[in-house]
Amino acid sequence: MKRLLSILALCFSVQFISAQVTYKVFNSEKLGGSREIKIQLPRSYDSSKKSYPIIVTLDGDYMFEIVAANVDYASYWEDIPEAIVVGINQFGKREEDVMYSGMSSLPIEKGVAFFEFIGMELIPYIQKAYRTGNFKVVVGHGQTANFINYYLLKPEPLFNAYVSISPDLAPDMIRFLSERLKTIETKTFYYLATSDKDVSVLKQNTEALNKAINGIDNKNLLSTFDNFEEPSHYALPAYAISKALESIFFVFQPISKKEYKESILKLESSPVAYLIEKYQTIEDLFGIDKTIVVNDFRAVAAAIKKTEKWEYLEALGELANKESPELLLGHYYLGRFYEIEEDYKKAIKNYEAAYLLEDAGGVTKDIVLTYLEGSQESLAEIEAEKEEEKMAKKEEKAKAKELRKIERELKKMEKDKKEEDEDFEDL
Repeated sequence: MKRLLSILALCFSVQFISAQVTYKVFNSEKLGGSREIKIQLPRSYDSSKKSYPIIVTLDGDYMFEIVAANVDYASYWEDIPEAIVVGINQFGKREEDVMYSGMSSLPIEKGVAFFEFIGMELIPYIQKAYRTGNFKVVVGHGQTANFINYYLLKPEPLFNAYVSISPDLAPDMIRFLSERLKTIETKTFYYLATSDKDVSVLKQNTEALNKAINGIDNKNLLSTFDNFEEPSHYALPAYAISKALESIFFVFQPISKKEYKESILKLESSPVAYLIEKYQTIEDLFGIDKTIVVNDFRAVAAAIKKTEKWEYLEALGELANKESPELLLGHYYLGRFYEIEEDYKKAIKNYEAAYLLEDAGGVTKDIVLTYLEGSQESLAEIEAEKEEEKMAKKEEKAKAKELRKIERELKKMEKDKKEEDEDFEDL
């Protein structure tokens, strides 16, 4: 049932995006002719001014629709950022496009031309014609999954992420990649996939490549390997693309239950600092200034409550007000912080401010009102106690004053009596 729902969702996405896809005939000097490309722009492209990552898929004649549909669907739910998807059609020209030397395992003849076409013509064109960020992904399947690795071997790799599905590897490619990935100095994502029903030799080489990658100790390399059970070599892309996108953009995704339990709850430091660092990483990696989503504020707030580290509520409230001033979350968290600190005047002030703003993440005006009334009652009790204390002190002061008056009168009486006795002795 779950698989059926996924297929239905994918079909719906394909229908939706068809109207957004542009087909272009690209005249290439490198190729000495023209090549058809497909471009899907994000849904928000015309209504925003932001820049988008680029996802280039080879074998665009059959891979583009799978990649574009998954990107559109996942970005709709904010699991990945919206992206510009570019497909390069290779029907009838695939063999010459990916041509390499059996001796050197490096591109030759038409393979060199195709390599330069992507890096020197197509990518610069996309960057000039559209609002693009610096983050770039490339996708390949079979022979093209081998070909995308050549961009990784460059001194300055063209792409930041590589999706290699059942690669038909050149003889020396495992060695090339092992040596290159050990020294890579920029964050690089590498996704690799095969299946139990894959072509036998491709499966063996893919597993060998995964073993070699696993032996590399480089913090800049972020690799993921999937071995599926059911799909054949030709069905693999339909299974692997969504997993690949998920693994590449994992930090972009809202905080999951797993991240909450395994990371946030176990923090010894501030969960608010963790949240800020998460979004700074998104900006550093993908060039996207993403506003913190309500889900992530709720996750951090839940962790603060569960661990009873109430001191972090103040920072969370200030951050929420900065990120989403139109929502009531910031003032609500500040209200809770000050209420716990028993500074009810500041708590009331923040609850009143929150009541005027938009509901968010299950926190409603009714909830705010409940806490507001509770703080008002607590403040009233404290003020009543203070008034009682004030009255008690006033009464005590009055009694003390009366006592001092009596003491003075007694002393005066004693003095008068003493003077009378002295006068009597003189007589």
